[in-house]
Amino acid sequence: MLKVEHLTKVYPSGTVALKDLSFEVQDGEFLVVIGLSGSGKSTLLRCINRLIDPTEGKIVMDGVDITAAKGAELRHIRRHIGMIFQHFNLVKRSTVMTNVLNGRLGYLNPWSTTLGFFPKTEKDRARRALSRLGLDDKLDNRADALSGGQQQRVGIARTLMQEPKLILADEPVASLDPVLAHSIMQYLEQLNRDDKVTVICSLHYLDLIQRYATRVIGLKDGIKVFEGLPTEINRQKFKDIYGEEAQDMRATALE
Repeated sequence: MLKVEHLTKVYPSGTVALKDLSFEVQDGEFLVVIGLSGSGKSTLLRCINRLIDPTEGKIVMDGVDITAAKGAELRHIRRHIGMIFQHFNLVKRSTVMTNVLNGRLGYLNPWSTTLGFFPKTEKDRARRALSRLGLDDKLDNRADALSGGQQQRVGIARTLMQEPKLILADEPVASLDPVLAHSIMQYLEQLNRDDKVTVICSLHYLDLIQRYATRVIGLKDGIKVFEGLPTEINRQKFKDIYGEEAQDMRATALE
């Protein structure tokens, strides 16, 4: 279980990105976080894996306070928290295989991996991950030679190498067309269902939210304004999350 307790993040500029945010995520959930750009979605995900330090509050996973962890303890926690980024975050000039192997760095000797030496067992693990994502024939390709959808699948395969308990997906399909978006979401759903991996995913597209989320949290200006099932997002709740200006966009979807 993941518990977020009274989480607040104030940036040095004075911007309040999150304000007194609390919620829980049960093991095996597919939680989707929604809200306008700047509502705090990315800040929340980055606080959970400590890419950003919160200003106040606690994040507790399986009884361990992530916000208090340092050094070796934090590195150990991060092994089991995978991160999938909107813009893939791959080493563009490296091969697909190398990018996927990078997901295993937290488990291996840093001296050997810096020199590019990976045990055969890890290379076999990477091949299996790529096979699950339908990329068997791309392992020797440079990452920047792949399409956007293929690059995001490489990012998921890299996350698989961590053997994660939790996957944080920050707008993972925002740069993809609708068909590819569903394809990527189906891979995440498969990991959630078959591997029992908890997923917290930020999204914009309402059809994806209603199709894949088991539960939804809505943020506005860093404040939680909705928590519930995707089917509970009616006109009023949508207005609470996205504001008056988004009503026309949503109206037909709610018919």
